[in-house]
Amino acid sequence: MHAKCSSCNNEGMPVIQVRDVPDHIYRLLAEQAERERRSLAQQVVAVLARGLDVDLDAKARRRALIDSLQAGSPAPVGKLSDPARLIREDRRR
Repeated sequence: MHAKCSSCNNEGMPVIQVRDVPDHIYRLLAEQAERERRSLAQQVVAVLARGLDVDLDAKARRRALIDSLQAGSPAPVGKLSDPARLIREDRRR
């Protein structure tokens, strides 16, 4: 089980609280965040991701997902349901 932020809708994302951060580290993070136009929390996630060698480039991830979806074969037409039939069934309920 993970903690949830009570003041925002984080949709189930885990929350990490770090205590006793040395002043010089906090200042460096805050300066970097300002330069990168990020919140302090966003900057901490970016620094952690870089340190863990995790890619955070959302645009590149979306492009890769779109490319993989476009490369896949379309669903066979014979297996699709007839929309008119589905609507008629819904109206009968």
